[in-house]
Amino acid sequence: MVESKSEPFVIVGAGQAGAQAVVSLRQGGYDGPLVLIGAETQPPYQRPPLSKKFLAGEMEAERLFLRPDAFWESQSVDTRFATEVSAIDPGAKTIALASGEILSYAKLLLATGTVARGIPVEGVELDGVATLRTIDDVDHLRERLAETESLAIIGGGYIGLEVAAVANQMGKQVTVIEAQERVMQRVVSPTVSTFFDTLHRSHGVEIELNVGLGGFLGEGRLEAVRLADGRVIEAGAALVAVGAAPRTGLAEAAGIACDNGIAVDEACRTSAPDVFAAGDCTSFPSALYGRRLRLESVQNAIDQAKAAAASMLGEEVAYDPVPWFWSDQYDIKLQIAGLSTGYSSAHVDGDPEERAFSVSYVAEDGTLLAVDAINSPRAHMLARRAVGKPFEG
Repeated sequence: MVESKSEPFVIVGAGQAGAQAVVSLRQGGYDGPLVLIGAETQPPYQRPPLSKKFLAGEMEAERLFLRPDAFWESQSVDTRFATEVSAIDPGAKTIALASGEILSYAKLLLATGTVARGIPVEGVELDGVATLRTIDDVDHLRERLAETESLAIIGGGYIGLEVAAVANQMGKQVTVIEAQERVMQRVVSPTVSTFFDTLHRSHGVEIELNVGLGGFLGEGRLEAVRLADGRVIEAGAALVAVGAAPRTGLAEAAGIACDNGIAVDEACRTSAPDVFAAGDCTSFPSALYGRRLRLESVQNAIDQAKAAAASMLGEEVAYDPVPWFWSDQYDIKLQIAGLSTGYSSAHVDGDPEERAFSVSYVAEDGTLLAVDAINSPRAHMLARRAVGKPFEG
């Protein structure tokens, strides 16, 4: 077993990364005191189902939880849920809680995740305007959807389109408002964008492209959405789904280096001694892509937390994953391996009309950067082994 320390290992953030770090530390032999701190009242839970099965009412909240309550006690974890951390002092190796309590640590892991980005427009505070990041967010949105027949979604990315599919299947009139020229423009090729645009329109979803948001209208409660071009769309509920920002406030205030997230090295170490970070809140150096990356995915949260735990236990770590993501919309599963940013050419395998195809993204030097697989699990699995190698298509 790893020698116990008099001061605890402390994990700030009780999401997927924080939960995995607990498991990996114990499996790695750490038997010392361990504290897990989370701002939400709930224990660690899955987030991907929030915009899909949980919103649709097909999954109970209890099924979201990553571990039963008894697990944390069985692992001798001091859980502090519904607890805010107000400050970190790397010099003194302490953290301050909002309650005023000061905790010392031997090693600290920051797994603070992200916060949904807001939009600074008129009426954003109206009842019925929501974001989607937590169980409470979904409960609020579900309540509003029960009271209206129309939903406006600001943002045509993964979350926006997943919610559009769920709300459409609830019988709601859905309008997606996207400022870019096409849906999911930042992450997929025009071929894939066109496929999903056509898919949603075929189900009756309205999609407004190339237009910004002017504001939300209503007297206390949302009644309509005004577009930047002056048009008004009736809506009793609205979801703002314009991305997420890393929670870096604690790190920045403590003087810990940040660069599109809490900056870590290949061993998940921050610029402060004995302070590590993992998950959506971090950016890390990728030898595979030759730049720093910040990934928002379950895969990264789990794998980076494993790496961080190993690093905290003194093991040699070189974290450099092939990223992968997925999105479920209607009966279509999109699986992405790699990152297509900066691709030189895109190669389609299969026929989009058959609703099963893949798109390979190739760099100028012939390296395979990424593959989008639509209802093609085999193509996805092959891609995860082929990314970073010469394209052989």
